[in-house]
Amino acid sequence: MLFKKFAVIAAVATTLAFVGCSKKEDAAATDATAAASEAVAAASEAAVAASEATTEVEAAAEEVAAAASEVAVEASAAQ
Repeated sequence: MLFKKFAVIAAVATTLAFVGCSKKEDAAATDATAAASEAVAAASEAAVAASEATTEVEAAAEEVAAAASEVAVEASAAQ
């Protein structure tokens, strides 16, 4: 009888330990998923910022080209 009680207690303890480990693994997977989602959001924001910066650089390059063209026309006219 005493042996059966120990066997039942051991089985319950093993089951609880297994369930506890499973919950820890689930929590780790949830944390990893959240971190991956944050990384994707950050990458998306970085892509948007890079796109905006590229647009600004292209606009500045067009302004410089237009100014250089004007200078060239004025230099031609001055000769």
